[in-house]
Amino acid sequence: MQADGTVQVAELVNGLLNRAERVVVGQRESLEMVMLALLCGGHVLLEGVPGTAKTLMARTLARLLALDCKRVQFTPDLMPSDIVGTNVFNMQSSQFEFRPGPVFTDILVADEINRTPPKTQSALLEVMEEKTVTIDGISHPLSELFTVIATQNPIEYEGTYRLPEAQLDRFLLKLQIEYPSPDEEDRILRLYQGRGTLGPPLDILGPVQTDAGAGQGFVRGGITRDELLLARQALARVTAKPEVMSYVGRIVRMTREMDKVLMGASSRAAVHLLQASKVRALLSDRTFVSPDDVKRVCRPVLRHRLTLQPDAYVEGFTTDDVLTTVLERVEVPR
Repeated sequence: MQADGTVQVAELVNGLLNRAERVVVGQRESLEMVMLALLCGGHVLLEGVPGTAKTLMARTLARLLALDCKRVQFTPDLMPSDIVGTNVFNMQSSQFEFRPGPVFTDILVADEINRTPPKTQSALLEVMEEKTVTIDGISHPLSELFTVIATQNPIEYEGTYRLPEAQLDRFLLKLQIEYPSPDEEDRILRLYQGRGTLGPPLDILGPVQTDAGAGQGFVRGGITRDELLLARQALARVTAKPEVMSYVGRIVRMTREMDKVLMGASSRAAVHLLQASKVRALLSDRTFVSPDDVKRVCRPVLRHRLTLQPDAYVEGFTTDDVLTTVLERVEVPR
């Protein structure tokens, strides 16, 4: 933290990601995008086959940020009250007491979110938008850093409930987690060499301790809660010129005009794309948004907000293919 109360966001995040890569091997870009969402105050949907470090990614960042992290395995019998909490009658006091659910945390890992019925999905996604739980007319605010990192399996659809487009639109980013490269997989094997258990190697990170000599807001190898909140405030200093904002708008509108698209991106998507671009600029140590920042975050922000025509799916097209065409057609401002 500097003397004027600001933080060097790019430097801090780069150091945190370097340390996170000691545990989460081969997922640097995904780690960076999750950090982008945390700085932006948005939620993330991770899609990938089992065993590609989706949950480990969230737990590692939570540990380095010294944030509270809870994990919920979504199942067909999960009820909304299992997520948000409920009022329980206390026999001793003869009064109802609120027992908070797992959403009362900083980072909530919603594993296999598409395996729970729409009623429970809607309860979570409503909380994601409002960041408040209301039960029996009483509102219970969530953590100011409340972030949902949801996961889903792209292969196995039996017994799942597809997230509706209106609910998918609540997620800032959708990241596709791929298998690591052969070299990275070899690094993972060496990481577990000599370990006696199958548990995640979070102990490699060591304890995250505050440096008493550096004053408030400094953590060795990590970022403190105060620094994370200051970094969010730093977004107000990042500006986008009118031509760049127009570029964002043209990209979003073009998605609605493509032949293979049944439903394009919403106005909320445009706002999310602009905000994510601002964080991308901040992580590049700049106070202005460039068209390259917009291009860098365009696919993660928009890929889950497009619905293709049925024949496009049959022909093997993906939303990423459509977005590639959109970026090629929309003129880039100088």
